[in-house]
Amino acid sequence: MAPNWLKQTPSGIITLSLHCQPGAKQTKVLGLHDDCLKIALQAPPLENKANTLLVAWLSKQLKIPQKQIQFISGQNNRRKRIEIQGDIDAEQIIRTLIPD
Repeated sequence: MAPNWLKQTPSGIITLSLHCQPGAKQTKVLGLHDDCLKIALQAPPLENKANTLLVAWLSKQLKIPQKQIQFISGQNNRRKRIEIQGDIDAEQIIRTLIPD
Protein backbone atom coordinates (compact mmCIF):
# COMPACT_ATOMS: atom_id res chain seq x y z
CA MET A 1 0.00 0.00 0.00
CA ALA A 2 1.32 3.42 -0.95
CA PRO A 3 1.96 6.00 1.78
CA ASN A 4 -0.39 8.99 2.15
CA TRP A 5 2.12 11.38 0.56
CA LEU A 6 2.21 9.44 -2.72
CA LYS A 7 -0.65 8.81 -5.16
CA GLN A 8 -0.48 7.04 -8.50
CA THR A 9 -3.15 7.28 -11.19
CA PRO A 10 -4.08 4.32 -13.39
CA SER A 11 -2.27 6.07 -16.26
CA GLY A 12 0.96 6.05 -14.24
CA ILE A 13 1.17 9.70 -13.21
CA ILE A 14 2.52 10.02 -9.67
CA THR A 15 1.68 12.87 -7.29
CA LEU A 16 3.84 13.64 -4.27
CA SER A 17 2.64 15.74 -1.33
CA LEU A 18 5.67 17.43 0.21
CA HIS A 19 6.34 19.70 3.15
CA CYS A 20 9.50 21.64 2.37
CA GLN A 21 11.79 23.37 4.85
CA PRO A 22 14.05 25.86 3.04
CA GLY A 23 17.27 27.22 4.50
CA ALA A 24 18.54 23.88 5.83
CA LYS A 25 22.21 22.85 6.13
CA GLN A 26 21.72 20.10 3.55
CA THR A 27 18.99 18.80 1.25
CA LYS A 28 17.52 15.55 2.53
CA VAL A 29 14.34 13.73 3.52
CA LEU A 30 13.48 14.38 7.17
CA GLY A 31 10.53 12.00 7.50
CA LEU A 32 6.80 12.60 7.64
CA HIS A 33 4.89 15.78 8.49
CA ASP A 34 1.12 15.31 8.68
CA ASP A 35 0.26 13.53 5.41
CA CYS A 36 3.35 14.87 3.58
CA LEU A 37 6.92 13.77 3.07
CA LYS A 38 9.11 16.41 4.74
CA ILE A 39 12.20 17.53 2.84
CA ALA A 40 14.87 19.93 4.04
CA LEU A 41 16.20 22.17 1.25
CA GLN A 42 19.63 23.78 1.23
CA ALA A 43 18.32 26.92 -0.47
CA PRO A 44 16.58 30.08 0.71
CA PRO A 45 12.86 30.55 0.00
CA LEU A 46 13.69 33.58 -2.16
CA GLU A 47 13.33 34.08 -5.90
CA ASN A 48 12.16 30.50 -6.48
CA LYS A 49 15.56 29.10 -5.39
CA ALA A 50 14.09 26.45 -3.08
CA ASN A 51 11.67 25.24 -5.78
CA THR A 52 14.47 25.07 -8.36
CA LEU A 53 16.64 23.08 -5.95
CA LEU A 54 13.74 20.74 -5.09
CA VAL A 55 13.15 19.83 -8.75
CA ALA A 56 16.90 19.38 -9.38
CA TRP A 57 17.30 17.25 -6.25
CA LEU A 58 14.29 15.03 -7.04
CA SER A 59 15.54 14.63 -10.61
CA LYS A 60 18.96 13.49 -9.38
CA GLN A 61 17.61 11.20 -6.64
CA LEU A 62 15.00 9.54 -8.87
CA LYS A 63 17.26 9.51 -11.96
CA ILE A 64 14.65 11.14 -14.19
CA PRO A 65 14.85 14.33 -16.30
CA GLN A 66 13.74 17.55 -14.60
CA LYS A 67 11.15 18.13 -17.32
CA GLN A 68 9.22 15.09 -15.96
CA ILE A 69 8.71 16.89 -12.62
CA GLN A 70 6.06 19.61 -12.39
CA PHE A 71 4.41 21.62 -9.64
CA ILE A 72 0.65 21.14 -9.32
CA SER A 73 0.34 23.54 -6.39
CA GLY A 74 2.26 25.17 -3.57
CA GLN A 75 5.03 27.03 -5.39
CA ASN A 76 4.76 29.78 -2.76
CA ASN A 77 4.03 27.54 0.24
CA ARG A 78 5.90 24.97 2.28
CA ARG A 79 3.26 22.42 1.30
CA LYS A 80 3.75 21.45 -2.32
CA ARG A 81 2.15 18.98 -4.68
CA ILE A 82 4.43 17.65 -7.38
CA GLU A 83 3.53 15.53 -10.39
CA ILE A 84 6.01 13.04 -11.81
CA GLN A 85 5.55 11.54 -15.25
CA GLY A 86 7.74 9.07 -17.03
CA ASP A 87 9.39 5.73 -16.64
CA ILE A 88 9.28 5.38 -12.86
CA ASP A 89 6.81 3.72 -10.53
CA ALA A 90 5.65 4.37 -6.99
CA GLU A 91 7.76 1.55 -5.52
CA GLN A 92 10.96 3.01 -7.00
CA ILE A 93 10.15 6.44 -5.56
CA ILE A 94 9.44 5.01 -2.10
CA ARG A 95 12.65 2.91 -2.12
CA THR A 96 14.71 5.90 -3.23
CA LEU A 97 13.29 8.56 -0.92
CA ILE A 98 12.69 6.36 2.14
CA PRO A 99 15.62 3.94 2.34
CA ASP A 100 15.34 1.18 4.96
